[in-house]
Amino acid sequence: MSKFEIRDTFYLDGEKFKIISGAIHYFRTVPQYWQDRLEKCKAMGCNTVETYIPWNAHEPEKGIFHFEGMLDIEKFIQIAQDIGLYVIIRPSPYICAEWEFGGLPAWLLNEEKMKIRANNPAFLKAVDDYYGVLLPKIVPYQIDHGGKVILMQVENEYGYYANDTAYMEAIKTLMIKHGVTVPLVTSDGPFTDSLKGGSIEGVLPTGNFGSKTEERFATLSQYTNGGPLMCTEFWVGWFDHWGNGGHMRGNLEESAKDLDKMLEIGHVNIYMFVGGTNFGFMNGSNYYDALTPDVTSYDYDAVLTEDGQRTEKYYRYQEVISKYRKIPDVTLTTTIQRKAYGRLNVNEKVSLFSVLEDISTPIENPHPQSMERLGQYYGYILYRSRLHTEEKLEKIRLWEANDRANIFVGEKPVLTLYDLELLNEHILDIEIEKNEVMDILVENMGRVNFGPRMERQRKGIDQCVQINGHMHNGWTQYSLTLNQVEHIDFSKAYKEKTPAFYRFTVEVNEIGDTFLDFEGWGKGCVFVNGMNIGRFWEIGPQKRLYIPGPLLKQGENEIIIFETEGKVRDTINLMDQPNIG
Repeated sequence: MSKFEIRDTFYLDGEKFKIISGAIHYFRTVPQYWQDRLEKCKAMGCNTVETYIPWNAHEPEKGIFHFEGMLDIEKFIQIAQDIGLYVIIRPSPYICAEWEFGGLPAWLLNEEKMKIRANNPAFLKAVDDYYGVLLPKIVPYQIDHGGKVILMQVENEYGYYANDTAYMEAIKTLMIKHGVTVPLVTSDGPFTDSLKGGSIEGVLPTGNFGSKTEERFATLSQYTNGGPLMCTEFWVGWFDHWGNGGHMRGNLEESAKDLDKMLEIGHVNIYMFVGGTNFGFMNGSNYYDALTPDVTSYDYDAVLTEDGQRTEKYYRYQEVISKYRKIPDVTLTTTIQRKAYGRLNVNEKVSLFSVLEDISTPIENPHPQSMERLGQYYGYILYRSRLHTEEKLEKIRLWEANDRANIFVGEKPVLTLYDLELLNEHILDIEIEKNEVMDILVENMGRVNFGPRMERQRKGIDQCVQINGHMHNGWTQYSLTLNQVEHIDFSKAYKEKTPAFYRFTVEVNEIGDTFLDFEGWGKGCVFVNGMNIGRFWEIGPQKRLYIPGPLLKQGENEIIIFETEGKVRDTINLMDQPNIG
């Protein structure tokens, strides 16, 4: 068996080893393309690949685990090993990664005694149960077990979050309990407070940063006890959030210089080598002065594009890496092409209000309840009530509501509220008939993935709806996870200007990657042959959604769009180029 050690630098079987790693999140790329992305990583000159592990994807409901398809972490590691790459695994409970709730499962929010990322018995018990299933799958791939996993991470940027070292020690202990034997690291911002708050004895601290390499490594060196200097997240670009005005891009000239300096002084993991896609409802959000949900694309201005194309950055980095190791010859084995399938006309359409009970089981309650209290974690939720005492709709306020609400009376839109607008009372002047139906459609835009607001991430309405100054009671609630769109009955009624489903079909003879252009559409999400490929929103910067070829099949393919604003057209376009602003 081989041995990987941390001394003054990293050593593999007694020989100095320079880590040149690229970050690839297996859960953001369809498994049919893992081989391609890993081969390109090696061909650029990397000797290692790094990935986070998202707890919420693997345990979406308490005690229910998934390790198939895009979540087959063992297959991903095996492919990397077969290609000849070493592997860094980051199985910490929290990953950030611009991922929904930073990778924490939303069901943690159900438990009143829960304190996340803290030395809290309820949280540590949940982590222990999770590690009891996850880590035995990874342990056999450790380098001292005959595999290629050389490092694992205890926690991620914990010094930015808190300084509970007892919690950090507890996570380390759980990892060892469940069989982890390779060296352990932490990764934090390269600043005194974050390194002090996020470091523990016997675990190598590393840094996350995208510039000022010499300065950052100088700070980090004060905490490594003479050990190696590593940038575990060398940020080569940045992520986009809806409405940010344009695709974020890094400075290639500066980042190439920083990469060179990192390899001269220490070790690097390039974040991201390929970003991939926030499929489904799994994008995260940040919250500083306002909510900023991330777009579906996690292109990140990475070394490869979202769909795996090599960029100028790839070749510049390859040139830098060639100064430190011989670039291996790698034959790419996966044939991938971009295809334009053209303009599609809508085949069928139906209003959400017509099919509510086909896709959701109603739950009655005097007060509206959050998604989490109803056992729902992602998607939308609709609250319906009859205005049986009100004669006019003059004022409305939603208490403890997140994140975006479309309000209808008599199936007519009257108000849309987003983020901070939900905090205030709104003045209206709407005549209503007795027993008029009010519907409130609330969207979970993606839970915050960074900072103290993570503990206040219940979605939907968690307290009450106040109408004309009083709390209104008597609600029928429809959880809309939209994970069964095949049950939608398109023969039912369609009404303009309401949330609705639109069905398209495309005949495919030759399979390739394509990009769905949603120009003229408002806001919603898209399903391709039943798979949720993510959200769209006219405010951009992303203007097209990536559809990987493996999601398509020869013959007829189905595309269903759920749109919430009533802003639609009769066509969509499948194009051979992305457009992310």
